[in-house]
Amino acid sequence: MELFLSGKYRTLIVRICGELDHHVAAGVRENVDRELSRTGAINVAFDFGGVTFMDSSGIGVIMGRYKVTKALGGKVIIYGASDAVRRIIKMSGIDNIVILSDSMEEGIKEASVNV
Repeated sequence: MELFLSGKYRTLIVRICGELDHHVAAGVRENVDRELSRTGAINVAFDFGGVTFMDSSGIGVIMGRYKVTKALGGKVIIYGASDAVRRIIKMSGIDNIVILSDSMEEGIKEASVNV
């Protein structure tokens, strides 16, 4: 997992590679929450281009970050997800509360992030 801040949009970008399951979910949660607090970012953009598998723990990570960013006045963006991961996101209904896009730029534009 890689974390970096895009200052222009006050967006924390989280690049995840491999499986997003119960083995890594706690680490992702802790790191993202710490960096949101440390950097002052209000948005989280998850780059799922390298995610090969996601289970309900991954859904929990997204839901938790949605609650945090909503309280900050921000948004959650998910981009680059494979068809299989998109199906899981859509089946869970998360696509109704987060921005699901093909690229970070599209996601930020769709979210109308004006910071």
